[in-house]
Amino acid sequence: MTLQIKQLIVMTIVASLAIASVNCGNSDDSKAGKGISAVADDKSQQDVLKIAVGSKDHTTLVAAVQAADLVDSLANQGPFTVFAPTNDAFAKLPAGTVDDLLKANQKATLKDILEYHVVVGNLTEALLRSEYTGKGDELGMANGGNTKITEKNGKLMINGATIIASIPATNGIIHVVDTVLLPPKK
Repeated sequence: MTLQIKQLIVMTIVASLAIASVNCGNSDDSKAGKGISAVADDKSQQDVLKIAVGSKDHTTLVAAVQAADLVDSLANQGPFTVFAPTNDAFAKLPAGTVDDLLKANQKATLKDILEYHVVVGNLTEALLRSEYTGKGDELGMANGGNTKITEKNGKLMINGATIIASIPATNGIIHVVDTVLLPPKK
């Protein structure tokens, strides 16, 4: 076993113990066994999930993340880059689309769409501009699909959706977008 693998195993064990100790210290028994997303901490900088939950402009996204059982995934250590559509972005979809996607029998489709909004890594606007715009490179998303980052009139875009704000989090960054990204048909 190489030194790097041993170090990775030790870091994983230490992180697991730290999470367990935080969960064990949580005096609210109703949250016991509910995962890292249930850890109460209003003092530290927030992770991508807690930022989304606290945003009045992302209630549809939060409902979708909950319906797809991705809550704990987004509360994990990361780092993640999340392209977070606003409620208005979801409202641009054809009538009934969101309601249909939130149904239990659409969970796999919803998960695929949501994972098309996530990149493993912390990709700031500066990094997206310098590494992905104008070079024709594609950005690999968590669902296995690819997107294109472009710049138009000084605005950064992903697959035609405009990035309207960026918010750093403890486990990555959120880029607020004005359009829901739909993965290409497989």
